[in-house]
Amino acid sequence: MLCFIDDISIILSGSMMAMFRSFVSASTQLRPQQQQQQQQPHSGPGSLAAPAESIESQFSCPICLEVYHKPVSIASCAHTFCGECLQPCLQVTSPLCPLCRVPFDPKKVERSSSVEKQLASYKAPCRGCSKKVALVKMRSHIASCSKVQEQLANCPKFVPVVPTSQPIPSNIPNRSTFVCPFCGARNLDQQELVKHCMDNHRNDPNKVVCPVCSAMPWGDPSYKSSNFLQHLLHRHKFSYDTFVDYSIDEEAALQAALALSLAEN
Repeated sequence: MLCFIDDISIILSGSMMAMFRSFVSASTQLRPQQQQQQQQPHSGPGSLAAPAESIESQFSCPICLEVYHKPVSIASCAHTFCGECLQPCLQVTSPLCPLCRVPFDPKKVERSSSVEKQLASYKAPCRGCSKKVALVKMRSHIASCSKVQEQLANCPKFVPVVPTSQPIPSNIPNRSTFVCPFCGARNLDQQELVKHCMDNHRNDPNKVVCPVCSAMPWGDPSYKSSNFLQHLLHRHKFSYDTFVDYSIDEEAALQAALALSLAEN
């Protein structure tokens, strides 16, 4: 009797192991298929698998963070922006992509018709009334949606963490682009200023004020450099933020900058 029970237990355990093996085999066969379905790209407008709430963010300009308006794309890096948002970058001599900082040719910025078609095809819920709206009409809808306006009105006002009596600065100097002190050429960044002066004013003997130094907190706007081109090459060949460690004490950085200025002059 005992032997018979042992035989039954062996049979049952063998059948259970067979069922377990078949279950594992079926699950391992199904898993790659599910992964393949998840990784498969979606081609049609109706087949977008991402949640509806994330569609709006997928078609938002990296500059204004709103749904694209008259989108344009940079040919060299294929990044897309609103036409108006990218316009300030096109005003400088050598523009850089605001997203990846790769130089690009302003003449090779084209209207993105493919993105415009997607904006007309896809819909997303309004952040206020939850009504599904075509992305191409999302900006105008949000501007007129009473729910969105109510949310904006109820947003808490900004309050400083620590009360301060210091006034808000009204005249902040421009430290991104500069004016050539020789000819008045505008919208030159630091490296463009060096190249411009070396190409056009190599033999100019005039003493001029360095526009980069004068824009800095420690700069003297009345000091004229005796050899401005040498000053540019030694001092401003690279941007300050390339080598400056912002974690060091500001007073130590100021002293180092003044010592370097005295050594040059």
